[in-house]
Amino acid sequence: MTNPAPVPQPDPENASTASPRRALTVAVWLWVGLPLAYGLYELVSKATKLFTG
Repeated sequence: MTNPAPVPQPDPENASTASPRRALTVAVWLWVGLPLAYGLYELVSKATKLFTG
């Protein structure tokens, strides 16, 4: 039986690159998520009007 690969530990010297990457990730999710949420809201709103009269 083989041992599983060791889990890499975070490098404290590399911690400064994590913050800009996290900010970019949040910005990209907002860039995609906000228009998606608005589109779904509009879809439900118009479908409700269509099927309820």
